[in-house]
Amino acid sequence: MTMKFVSDPPISVKIRKMKERVRWQDPFIVDRGIDQTRMVLDDGGSDSSEFSFLVVGDSGSGSHGGHNPQRQIAKQMLLHRDSSRFVLHTGDVIYLVGSSEYYKKNFIEPYREFILGGEHPDRIAYNQMTFNLPFLPVPGNHDYYDLPLIFGLIAQTTKPFQRLLRSVLDFDVGWHGSFQGNAYAQAFIDYLKTFNSQAELAQHLDRHYGALTETGYCLRYQPGQFTRLPNRYYTFRYGGIDFFALDSNTFNDPIPVPVGQEGAAYRRLLAEQQEELEQQQQEIMATAATLNPNQPDEAEHLDDLRTKLQQIEETLLDIDKQLQPNQTTVIDYEQLDWLRERLIASWNNKEVRGRVIYFHHPPYVTEATKWNQAQTLAVRQRLRAVFDAVANAVGDLTQGRGVVDLVLNGHAHCLEYLQTGNTGHADSHINWIVCGGSGYSLRRQRSEGSELRETFTEDGGITRTVASCKLFVGRNGQGGQKRRPYSFLRIDVLDGCPPKFRVRPFIAERSQRKWIHSEIQPFVIST
Repeated sequence: MTMKFVSDPPISVKIRKMKERVRWQDPFIVDRGIDQTRMVLDDGGSDSSEFSFLVVGDSGSGSHGGHNPQRQIAKQMLLHRDSSRFVLHTGDVIYLVGSSEYYKKNFIEPYREFILGGEHPDRIAYNQMTFNLPFLPVPGNHDYYDLPLIFGLIAQTTKPFQRLLRSVLDFDVGWHGSFQGNAYAQAFIDYLKTFNSQAELAQHLDRHYGALTETGYCLRYQPGQFTRLPNRYYTFRYGGIDFFALDSNTFNDPIPVPVGQEGAAYRRLLAEQQEELEQQQQEIMATAATLNPNQPDEAEHLDDLRTKLQQIEETLLDIDKQLQPNQTTVIDYEQLDWLRERLIASWNNKEVRGRVIYFHHPPYVTEATKWNQAQTLAVRQRLRAVFDAVANAVGDLTQGRGVVDLVLNGHAHCLEYLQTGNTGHADSHINWIVCGGSGYSLRRQRSEGSELRETFTEDGGITRTVASCKLFVGRNGQGGQKRRPYSFLRIDVLDGCPPKFRVRPFIAERSQRKWIHSEIQPFVIST
């Protein structure tokens, strides 16, 4: 029998719960002409044609074996706080299960200088944070996860299992999980559900939703005063660049397994893979129980086992999604349609010179575990459909450019820069950056290397190269020579149309029980 460490709520539940929290399309809000997916970043500098922002992702790890990589990254980021306008977070703010119990340890403590009152982080409640530099996240899969009740009870009441969790898994688990993303919503989103009367709600809307844009009134994000997001997905404009923040957790449901003989064979293959992985899971747990985390060599072995266990858990969740009985794929078409229409409007607005999209699950990635996951394929195909529709609608307006200039993702625990070639779709010739190495357990690049190949059934089963990785920073080396280069980005947006982006990767590397901080050679990307 295997232990299932996390549970992932159904997509329909994620959507419904998040709508309730923001009182989505409440007549009282609609009547005021408020766009609940738009915000204005009111910092006095949004008209600047040149500006910088920071990018982090998959960071919410806490102490992580006694050496806090997230804090190391945060201290490096602090050197850029005064010269940057905001921080984009690509998701997985809190590990393991997005619990409110761990916001203080895994977010507030590490990023305390970015939060008002951070000199006393113990006094800051997770649902009352105000940022002095805008933190603009999207939810990751771990921010939605929940903890099976039996697991929480065992973790809290069984001493041997507590020791196992600390030494082997190094997971931050308490009594409960995120409650279907509720902790994330209370930490970052304008939680309108809390208002008990229309009078209170009206006063709040009058105070914070007075910014007027071409789509109506919207939330005004004011650093140091009011730093809430309007929704789980949203858009804002800065320096002539339209930024689109998406929630990919609601359009990553795997494509259904084909019916008939072909589908039955694939299901058998998945079931065999599931059984093999569960056996590996048991063997890892048994081996880990014999190792001493206080011995350096054994601690390194434990670290490898922990990483392997996490990868197995991810793969098992992916298989579970595909093997659901009577599976009905749920796709958040409301969000995808919103993205399509907003991108089309962006291309028809002469004030806009570029477009950046960020969300959690990367459509293109060479990290060891992600490329062949069913969720990766699902996100890639659904984003392609949106991009294809946008390209058809705007026609020659793009003048040969991609429909977006840059896509930022997390989920894969590494830093990598990729470019798509000719995919046969409108996601061709686009820049993709995965920034998911900002604190949690790092991963290696896949053994197949940096070229990504895809088989296109609609073209008769032809397989061709669709993307290539130009830079990969992740776990490497073995044993005592293992190197863990954690990372974040500073991106300088340069003047001009189309814009150019100077990408500056910063590294906090843990090697031989020491930290080394460095900057990788910057590079400029454009479309």
